[in-house]
Amino acid sequence: MTGEQEASTSVPWTDDAFWAATRQPIEDASAMPAACYADQSFFDLENEKVFETAWVCVGTANELNAPGQVLVRKLGTRSVLLMRTEAGELRGFYNSCRHRGTELFANDCTAGATLRCPYHRWGYDRDGVLNTTPLFEEVAINDFDPADFSLHPVRTAQWGCLLFACADPNTVELDEWFGDLTERVANYQLENWSTRLEVDLEMNANWKLISENYQEYYHVPWIHPELAKVSRVADHYRFQGPGMYCGQTTTPITESTRDDWTVMPKAVTLNEGEEVSGRFLALFPNVLLSLLPNHAFVLRLEPLGTGKTREHCTWLLPPGNEKISDEDFAATRDFWLDINNEDIDIVERNQRGISQGGYTPGRLSPRFEEPLHRFYNMLADHMTDTVRVPTGDTDALPAYGEGTNPHPWTKN
Repeated sequence: MTGEQEASTSVPWTDDAFWAATRQPIEDASAMPAACYADQSFFDLENEKVFETAWVCVGTANELNAPGQVLVRKLGTRSVLLMRTEAGELRGFYNSCRHRGTELFANDCTAGATLRCPYHRWGYDRDGVLNTTPLFEEVAINDFDPADFSLHPVRTAQWGCLLFACADPNTVELDEWFGDLTERVANYQLENWSTRLEVDLEMNANWKLISENYQEYYHVPWIHPELAKVSRVADHYRFQGPGMYCGQTTTPITESTRDDWTVMPKAVTLNEGEEVSGRFLALFPNVLLSLLPNHAFVLRLEPLGTGKTREHCTWLLPPGNEKISDEDFAATRDFWLDINNEDIDIVERNQRGISQGGYTPGRLSPRFEEPLHRFYNMLADHMTDTVRVPTGDTDALPAYGEGTNPHPWTKN
């Protein structure tokens, strides 16, 4: 049965019954149905229920370093603008002129102090206030106050090195959205890290399959044999508390003949455990954040269709590593590109298998796929309008991923 066929015979995506198998405790739970990845009507509703209500990652802070920079981003089907005011404060607005609705900017660009509509040249300052209406005074109109026609604002916030926007005024503040994650990664001081390289890639897979692949380490020995040498499966365990994220850690990163993750100097702000660990965090819905002692690798996922996603890949370095040589950086860059290429191949095969018919959801491995179960339930919450920030793990794992981990998961 294809995703489209399944849509016509299944209960609605907003019905709790559709999610019943996924909602079970992990030892009883199943993966999500094919329609979640292959059905256009599911994708359309997901845009509304998830990407137009969640705190969506829209870029890195360094993208707004240039004077006058304007970022154009999508929150589901909505186009928004992000910029900084003259005072350096982050602002977001809907990408629509208050005159007759024209799109203000089609792509990222550099603009002056006044943001001008290309149609009739109405202009706005960087606080969104209407300050120019050319020729509008030729014939007076009644009760027109420019102050009533500012750009419609969109909520924005910076978290570490990342920029977020939210189209829903009722969604909790970003600090509450992330729960304890801010504290967990505080020592990295990510707000001070700088971008070294950006690469965009497109792949023929649903955005959720890319996130799921990142979250679980079940596939590592077979898909990433080289990665398994420095990030051993035996050294993985969960790294998640209350908050809209799924996480795992590798403690310790294995020192081996592969020095791809150790060639550059470490950040000087880390504690003893962080100096030897990798943190791998899926921030719901669309950013995958890998934190290593000497660099970060960020994947920002932009859904383009049911089976198409654009990955915005960014490498960031901590203070002190800005002038690292291309030769020393190349080992880390190439290692991530090799790993990512392996992932692209397998998730595209995953998408084809789900979309070609015959797939029914399999069972999850509690040992390796618990973060997926958490992710599925975040998605189900949004689709059924029961959004809540999930609680943390209730087992006895170390709170901050330190020490030994002889058994990464225990049944509660």
